[in-house]
Amino acid sequence: MASAGLVKLNASSSQWIGQKSFTQSHESSSRSGPRRVALPIRAGGYANELLQTAKSIASPGRGILAIDESNATCGKRLASIGLDNAESNRQAYRQLLLTTPGLGEYISGSILFEETLYQSTTDGKKFVDCLREEKIVPGIKVDKGLVPLPGSNNESWCQGLDGLASRSAEYYKQGARFAKWRTVVSIPCGPSALAVKEAAWGLARYASISQDNGLVPIVEPEILLDGDHSIERTLEVAEHLWSEVFFYLAQNNVIFEGILLKPSMVTPGAEHKEKASPETIAKNTLTMLKRRVPPAVPGIMFLSGGQSEMEATLNLNAMNQSPNPWHVSFSYARALQNSVLKTWQGRPENIEAAQKSLLVRAKANSLAQLGRYSAAGESEDAKKGMFVKGYTY
Repeated sequence: MASAGLVKLNASSSQWIGQKSFTQSHESSSRSGPRRVALPIRAGGYANELLQTAKSIASPGRGILAIDESNATCGKRLASIGLDNAESNRQAYRQLLLTTPGLGEYISGSILFEETLYQSTTDGKKFVDCLREEKIVPGIKVDKGLVPLPGSNNESWCQGLDGLASRSAEYYKQGARFAKWRTVVSIPCGPSALAVKEAAWGLARYASISQDNGLVPIVEPEILLDGDHSIERTLEVAEHLWSEVFFYLAQNNVIFEGILLKPSMVTPGAEHKEKASPETIAKNTLTMLKRRVPPAVPGIMFLSGGQSEMEATLNLNAMNQSPNPWHVSFSYARALQNSVLKTWQGRPENIEAAQKSLLVRAKANSLAQLGRYSAAGESEDAKKGMFVKGYTY
């Protein structure tokens, strides 16, 4: 299945999920027997490379550092430490992160914003080369953000499919080897059948286009934490959402071995009266994954979604107390960066301390991926939640 030469299937293997057999019989051709129809080429000529990239990112004890915030969102982070939202400040902060010595021991991939993919350090070294030296795979955010979904219950859809193929080809030339597309569903808003189908179809089209241009797609339908719903309700919505996602992934001939997932953990709504333990979250999350995600998928890279640094790590650790069919790891933004920003404060003399802070959080999550993390000695800052109601990304 994972061969670049997968163009045709014989009649005995012509069934595909959600489709009819590709062996067709027509009255006009009855004398010459059934007609065999070729499947479309899947992932162009990149199939083997996609599998290798996905396997590299889903390597033991490692996960993804997400620094793909838009310029506006990055500006909010910088404002929290008194810095202006200027390109030079964004470059300085991302340089701090991407040049951290030894980061590749715990981080296998880093998702970049377009600006960062094309940037260099102040010494003129490309950021993608900084990552490669640490054996970290460069990735790129390719969606164009959320906009209102007409006809829905005050819900959103993700734009960015127009021009995605040509953009992806350019990102590949620049050194990116995986992509990220985030869409969301909201439990307080239903979610409506329209919003779920729009999210699933958009993700599937993006994934197919990405693979066709050499980029491993991260599939991310985030279930927002907003709401007072129970963990059982989250599980119900997550199962329905992921069933739709995989149906449309198959319809679009996406190679499952060449994707990564970035799901939300199955938790209660942020305003629910009862807080769930890491063990309960792990049980419900793994139940959902085992019911909906094929074992062909190499890696599950969870988002933190506003959890505290310690919460996100504890929950990941609980999910790795027994073997899983996939690499169960992390793709965190705020849960890796929060302490770093507070330590740095925009001052050159604090860069080394800030980089050590990043390594502390990266190592903690590396241990959690291996099921060996302990929260002993965690700081009070690491315990503070980062949920923001109605958070825009």
